[in-house]
Amino acid sequence: MEKILFIGFKGKNNSSAILVNSLSQENYLLTNSFSGVNRDIDSLPEEYDEVYLFGVDKYLTDSFRIELCAEKENVKLKSILDLTEIKEQLKAAGIKSTISGNATHYLCNEAYWYLLKKYHGRVALIHIPTIKHYIPLCNIKTQKS
Repeated sequence: MEKILFIGFKGKNNSSAILVNSLSQENYLLTNSFSGVNRDIDSLPEEYDEVYLFGVDKYLTDSFRIELCAEKENVKLKSILDLTEIKEQLKAAGIKSTISGNATHYLCNEAYWYLLKKYHGRVALIHIPTIKHYIPLCNIKTQKS
């Protein structure tokens, strides 16, 4: 059985924290700072086969955005997970989503880049709406669940 980790960001009203806590006991919450994210990721064990990072995008209201890549210092790293399959799973759960090939340049990108590097591309970043537009996701299962 593959070992899967769900990651969100700390915060009482952070929709990514609420989501990962509801998806699995195999979850971790990152610090909301650049130095904290790097320290947190360094402390994670390397035993996971797949990692799903959830970040919040205040511009999303009724859909998710799955990120293909992260970029740092002109180095682009890409996910090797089947993002189309993730999109189909979201669709089956009634959630609209898109796949984006444009790296963001904020804290989520920083975390995604370090996670992609650490887990050799076996990571997906999924941006979700804020708590104001949060869509309950109790029925979403990962591909290997």
